[in-house]
Amino acid sequence: MTDAVLVETLAPHVRLVTLNRPEVRNAVNVSVTEGLAHALEASEADDDVWVVILTGAGGKAFSAGADLKEVAAGRALSLRTESGGFAGFTHFPREKPWIAAVDGFAVGGGCEIALACDLIVATETSVFGLPETRRALIAGAGGIYRLPRVLPRNIALELIATGAELPAARAYAYGMVNRLAAPGGAVPAALELATAICACAPVAVRESLKVARAALDADDATLRTRTREAMERNWQSEDYKEGPRAFVEKRQPKWVGR
Repeated sequence: MTDAVLVETLAPHVRLVTLNRPEVRNAVNVSVTEGLAHALEASEADDDVWVVILTGAGGKAFSAGADLKEVAAGRALSLRTESGGFAGFTHFPREKPWIAAVDGFAVGGGCEIALACDLIVATETSVFGLPETRRALIAGAGGIYRLPRVLPRNIALELIATGAELPAARAYAYGMVNRLAAPGGAVPAALELATAICACAPVAVRESLKVARAALDADDATLRTRTREAMERNWQSEDYKEGPRAFVEKRQPKWVGR
């Protein structure tokens, strides 16, 4: 792990990952890529981690995307990994839910990192955007196909074609942002959401998300098959037995996550 990415336990079963380069709006360099990739792999391997919150340090930016100094120095390929794509994150086939806690700018690759998360919490003063076309670039970390999935089509196309910024309040109104928070309140709001997720059975959450993430990419027949496979894997979990037992005994379930 590097100082460019900080990892801590925020609450039981909730891990907080912080991009820690506030002096450059948490731009992604080689250290961020290595640190985020390591944090992602470690959270996937840790049975005690059920939800991860991803944020940026400093309160001014979630992330401004790729560090252009790295790009200018010819190290653009070092800002991605084979398994995870940009920042070691945007294309990683993870199972556990991640929540982006955005406070400030989430633009370019920073917006793409947020879109790669399952849920987004943002402060009222935050903004999103893919300004790449203004610089004769293409948002290559998933932004140009993920943005139309979470926004009305024409709004997404306008943002991509013009490079304009999208205020968080408008993103919330369109459903791209799950919850709005006051400035400085992104992580606490994300923790509330993470706590609600942790109240559910972790295996059932992960298996359900596997299918839900593919909902716009696969046909119904494929999704029915994947749903059946997810149900069969869930049936093998200890939590599958605990849920009905707790209901019958009129008590809160004690999930173990396996």
